Amino acid sequence: MTVSLQKGQKISLEKEAGGSLSRIVMGLGWDPIKKKGLFGFGGSQAEVDLDASCVMLGEQNQVIDTVWFRQLTSHDGSVQHTGDNRTGAGDGDDEQITVNLSGIPAGVKSLVFVVSSFTGQNFSQIDNATCRIVNGQNSQEIARYNLSCQGSHTAQIMAKLYRHNAEWKVHAIGENCSGRTLHDLMPHITPHL
Repeated sequence: MTVSLQKGQKISLEKEAGGSLSRIVMGLGWDPIKKKGLFGFGGSQAEVDLDASCVMLGEQNQVIDTVWFRQLTSHDGSVQHTGDNRTGAGDGDDEQITVNLSGIPAGVKSLVFVVSSFTGQNFSQIDNATCRIVNGQNSQEIARYNLSCQGSHTAQIMAKLYRHNAEWKVHAIGENCSGRTLHDLMPHITPHL
């Protein structure tokens, strides 16, 4: 059963998945904005470019590495981005970040996932924007967070994946902010570490 994450909520990934995990996928999905034509007939779609990013942090909350559309793989290879989707067209996840939990170096304490609107639309304008965490071994959805209708911000610090007593847990941060790229969001991320 999928957990519908709420801001501030913490969950154990293994408990929710029903067993040990070696790989998870953070999936981001959204739809283009539908524009109605004259008198409600016809219409078009405005492309939306949302970006999923990941910041890998050490014991002192220092940035060890980042994974985003300009760097698709962490230097150690444990975190991989599937690539930049610039439209939101199609079904399912539009972007994914795969995390090999067993391959994350011991010096990495946590991973922070963020989503930003590169094209500048705010989340109240974007349809069906969701983030989800999936068991990478069997594709079972573990948790989901709804991003649409959340307000006039263009980015969100989604969640922190962290080690606690040899177990991986997720803290849904859900902090709204504005910015187009991961670099724009770094000052907003640090207060939540």
